[in-house]
Amino acid sequence: MPEIAATTAVTATQNMFWLRVALDVPLNDLFDYCSLAPVPIGQRVIVPFGRRKLVGVVVAHPSSPALAPHLIKAVEQVLDDLPPLPADWMRLGRFAARYYQRPLGEVMLPALPVALRRVSDYRGKRSAGGPVCRIDRRGAPVAPAIAADEPPQLNADQVRAVEMIAAVRGHATILLYGVTGSGKTEVYLHAAQTVLKQGRQVLFMVPEINLTPQLERSLRSRFAPLAGGSDALVVLNSGLSEGERLRAWLAALRGRARILLGTRLAIFAPMPDLGLIIVDEEHDGSYKQQEGLRYSARDLAVWRGSDIGIPVVLGSATPALESWHHARRGHYLLAVLPHRARPVEPPTVRLVDTRRLVLDRGFSGPLVEALAQRLGAGQQSLIFLNRRGYAPVLNCQSCGWTSQCPRCTAYAVLHRRDSRRHYLQCHHCGYQAPAPRACPDCGDPDLRPIGRGTQRVEENLRSLFPSARVVRIDADSTRKKGSAEQLFAQVHAGCVDIMVGTQMVSKGHDFTRLGLVGVLNADATLFASDFRAPERLFAQLMQVAGRAGRRAQGAEVIIQTGYPEQAVYQALVRHDYAGFASHSLAEREAVGLPPYAHQALLTAEAARLAAALDFLGQSKALSEALRGAAADNGAVVLYEPIPLRVVRVANVERAQLLIESRSRPALQNFLGDWSRELPALASAAHVRYRLEVDPLEI
Repeated sequence: MPEIAATTAVTATQNMFWLRVALDVPLNDLFDYCSLAPVPIGQRVIVPFGRRKLVGVVVAHPSSPALAPHLIKAVEQVLDDLPPLPADWMRLGRFAARYYQRPLGEVMLPALPVALRRVSDYRGKRSAGGPVCRIDRRGAPVAPAIAADEPPQLNADQVRAVEMIAAVRGHATILLYGVTGSGKTEVYLHAAQTVLKQGRQVLFMVPEINLTPQLERSLRSRFAPLAGGSDALVVLNSGLSEGERLRAWLAALRGRARILLGTRLAIFAPMPDLGLIIVDEEHDGSYKQQEGLRYSARDLAVWRGSDIGIPVVLGSATPALESWHHARRGHYLLAVLPHRARPVEPPTVRLVDTRRLVLDRGFSGPLVEALAQRLGAGQQSLIFLNRRGYAPVLNCQSCGWTSQCPRCTAYAVLHRRDSRRHYLQCHHCGYQAPAPRACPDCGDPDLRPIGRGTQRVEENLRSLFPSARVVRIDADSTRKKGSAEQLFAQVHAGCVDIMVGTQMVSKGHDFTRLGLVGVLNADATLFASDFRAPERLFAQLMQVAGRAGRRAQGAEVIIQTGYPEQAVYQALVRHDYAGFASHSLAEREAVGLPPYAHQALLTAEAARLAAALDFLGQSKALSEALRGAAADNGAVVLYEPIPLRVVRVANVERAQLLIESRSRPALQNFLGDWSRELPALASAAHVRYRLEVDPLEI
C-alpha cells in the first residue's frame, strides 16, 4: 500500500500531485493535500487534520493548491484495499451536498460503512488490509433455504403496469398507484425479473426495517434460482452490525449482489450494474432523514435514476401529493391498479361518532361488539393507536400537578414496566424517572393517568376479553434485535387474536386472517398546525385499513371520532384517494403551498429562546441584503422567526425561520449564497443551527 510520511509542510513542490479531499467535518470547504504519486478521484486516503488523522475521499486534482504550496501537508496513507468509488456514486454525493446545502465531506463519508472511514482500522498496515480483507477472509454466510414459489397469474391491470415499466428505454419515473391489496409487489417482482435477466442489478427500497423480513422471503423464493450465490440478495439497513453492513455494501459495490433490499441509507450504496430502482410505500415520511444530512431517499432515487438513465418505480396506495401532482402533470408515468388482486372487496369503513357515547375504557360499544364477533369467528383484529406508553400524562387532581419533563416543554409519558413498577419517559429527550407514588407538590397519593397509550389499551383489552391472545407491537415491545420479526411471525402463524399497534403495523404487512381494524384517537392529528397533517392522517388510516380483508370478504374498519363530517374521514369511507388528493392539491394551490412552492427551514438552538430568535432575525436581515443585490429580488420569501411548538428539548430552546419560493432554482441560488454566511453569524451568537431543504414538518 502506498504510504507517504506526514510532514507539517512540503518544502519542495516539484513532482508533487495536488489532491482536493472531502472530510467529514462541519466546514463548508474541501481541503488540499499533496502526494508523491498520483491518487485517483474517488480513492480514500488518510490525512492529517489539525491534531487528528482522518479518512477522506479525493474529489479533484487541482492544478495548484488553494494555499501556498509550502503550507500543504502530505497524504499519510492511500487506502487501496478497494478501487476508487464509482463516478456515478461521486456525482450522487455532489448533487446531495449541493441540493441539501451540506459540506461534501458530510455527505460522502457518512454514506460509507463505519469501518471504511475509521482510521484505527488501517493504523499500522503497510499492505492492503483492514476491514475489507477481514470480511473477505471470513467468507459469505449461507443464505437461508427458501423454497421457490410459483408466480401467480397477473391480472390485466398488473400486466399493463409491468409492460409500461419494461417499455422504458433510459430513464422514466413510474408512479405505481394501487389500492391496498392490489398486487403492487407482484408488479415489482416481474419488473425486477426482466432487469435481472439482462444481467443488471435491482435496488429495492422500503421505508422501515420491520418491512424487510417478509419482502426478503418473497424475493428469495422468487429469485434464488435466477440469481444464485449467497450474496445474490443482500439486505442493508441501520439495524445491521458493522460487519453485516460492510459485507452487504461490498457485495453491492462488486456487483455480486444482484438485488439490494434496504431502507433509506441504501440509496447511497454503489451498484455498478444498477438497472432498476423500486421505492415501495414512496409516500412514507421515513424516507426523509431527520439527522445530519436531511435528505429524501425517494427524491435521491429519482435523481439517481435520471443520472444513470434507468427506470424508477414509486409505489403506494396513497402516493405523496407531490408525486401525484408530478404524475398528473405528465412528469411521471402513471400506472394504476384500481382493484384488489384477489376477488375480495375492500373493507367497509364505519365512523363511530363518539360525541354522544359513553366509552368503556376507551372503547365504544360498536367496537367492543365487533371485536367479540371477530373473536367468535376465529378472525384476528387490530387496534391501531399511534401513541406508545401507558398514558400520555400523569395527573394529580388535588393540585393539578402533571408529569412535565424537567428538560422539555412536553409531558413525560407514563410507561409500565410490569404490574408493580411504572416510570416516566420523555419521548423528546429520553429523560426517565420512576413514577412518583404520591404527588410531588401536595403529597396526594391518588395520581391518575390521563389518556391512553398502547400499553394501557393492551391492558384494557385483556380485561375486556380475558381469553383472547393479545399482543402489542410498538417501539417499546420491539427494542431487542429480531423481536419485531418474532412478533409478526406469531401474527402470521395465527397465534394472536388481537394486535395493538402503532404505525409499525400500518403498512406493507400481509395479514391473512385480519378481519377487523379499530382506530383510536385519530382526531389528535386532525387539527395539527402542520399543513401536511391531513395528508399524513389520510395515508396512515388508508394504509392501516388496507391490512384488513386481504384474503376474505366482510372485513371492517371502525374509526372512533368526534368529527365524522371531516373531509379526511369521508374520503376514507369512500376509499377515494383520488378525490382526497384533488381536493387537497386545490387547497394548496390556492394558498401557494408545496408542491406549488418550495421550502427550506432554518432552525436555531440556544440556551435561551431569545438568542435563537435573535440569530434568526439577523439571518433574515442578512437575507434582505442578499436579495436586494440579486436579480430575482422578491422570488424568495422569508417569514418571521417563531418558537417551535415544543420550544425546549433537553434544556435547549428552539425557534425556526421558514423560507419559501415559487421557483426551485431561485430558492437554491439564494440558499447557496445565504448558507455560506450563516456559520459566522451562528458562531458569534453562540447558537447551533440546521438548514433543511424540503422539510416534511413545519
